[in-house]
Amino acid sequence: MDRQKLADAQAWVREELKSSADFWLKNGMDQEHGGVYTCLDRRGEIYSTDKSVWMQGRCGWIYAFLCRTYGTRPEWLEASRSCLDFMEAHCFNHAAGDRMYFTVTAEGKPLRQRRYYFSEAFCAAANAEYYGVTGEQKRLERARQCYDLYWDLSQGKADPVAMGPKTIPETRTGRAFGIPMIILNVTGILLRTDPERQALYEERARQCVEDIFRYHVKPELKCVLENVAEDGEPRLFYTEGRTVNPGHDIEGVWFLLEHAKRTGDKELVERAAQMFDWAIEAGWDKEYGGLLYFIDALGKPPEAYEHDMKLWWPHNEILIASMMLYRDTGEEKYLDWFYKTMDYCKAHFADPEYGEWYGYLRRDGLPTQPSTKGSTFKGPFHMPRSMILVDTMISEILAR
Repeated sequence: MDRQKLADAQAWVREELKSSADFWLKNGMDQEHGGVYTCLDRRGEIYSTDKSVWMQGRCGWIYAFLCRTYGTRPEWLEASRSCLDFMEAHCFNHAAGDRMYFTVTAEGKPLRQRRYYFSEAFCAAANAEYYGVTGEQKRLERARQCYDLYWDLSQGKADPVAMGPKTIPETRTGRAFGIPMIILNVTGILLRTDPERQALYEERARQCVEDIFRYHVKPELKCVLENVAEDGEPRLFYTEGRTVNPGHDIEGVWFLLEHAKRTGDKELVERAAQMFDWAIEAGWDKEYGGLLYFIDALGKPPEAYEHDMKLWWPHNEILIASMMLYRDTGEEKYLDWFYKTMDYCKAHFADPEYGEWYGYLRRDGLPTQPSTKGSTFKGPFHMPRSMILVDTMISEILAR
């Protein structure tokens, strides 16, 4: 390991973290209604005032996590609190069992309800992290409520919004990789902040890990399938059943590595490393560089139009997972992947002039036009999260 090279990488990481945190504080925070706008163009100008509920939770979490990691700053804590309060006032459908909306207007009027329950997951994470910083009991109560609702729905409890599945269940039902993966991550946050329910969280984390490997990890195909039958059987006769999202797999890798580190499970480290190796080998674009968004498990044409685009967040996940694998295994190939990905991000995603990262690149690495720094799905989350975690890990490695 070249210690100076790693220290130089850490300096860049810290610069990018400051750039991101400042960009959203300056341009995204709604001083009138509360919460955060995330549909921002390259310069930070708002191009849509509709608000993503996912992003209220994610932004609330990231600024609380910044406080936890680097010490509380008033502007960070206020940004987190603003998002939490906005969600509390406007983002719950109280007539439908406190299910949360997907999008709302600037002032908080409901726009869209989705069958998915990731809004609840991110709200739970944000409230739990804020509670960990402030000790405000009402935040812990909301975190538990949202977390338990997500868990119950993932285990088959009737959904009070009654939207039903995407496909007619008499014809086809199945499992999605994102369900156990995301709750594993949120469970890890609650394990840090809510020790009173440690036994419950440990059991649920264990079940998430078990479900991921029982149903979605397919060694015979050298991939993780996003969608499988209820019993985990691959469905390779249609496109959705063959979908592989390499960035999603790599994100799941570091969630598993966090669990492995907490529990001392060395075998899980090896299994997670294998998942990373499959995903990066199959998903890295050997012509233009960067990670393809979707690939087909059998090499057939993916259905998604955006399958060969390069999105910001999968590259954030590579930075985290590769550094975590280097930390946990000592294998230089993972540090090589970190540097290779960092170089790609420097060249294509980072924007030294206006700050933050472009969200969406064409396959050749040029930003889509007009370029954007945020959207309904991109806000202050993946990029600053990756910088915080990588910064922390580099400090840990350099201190050895």
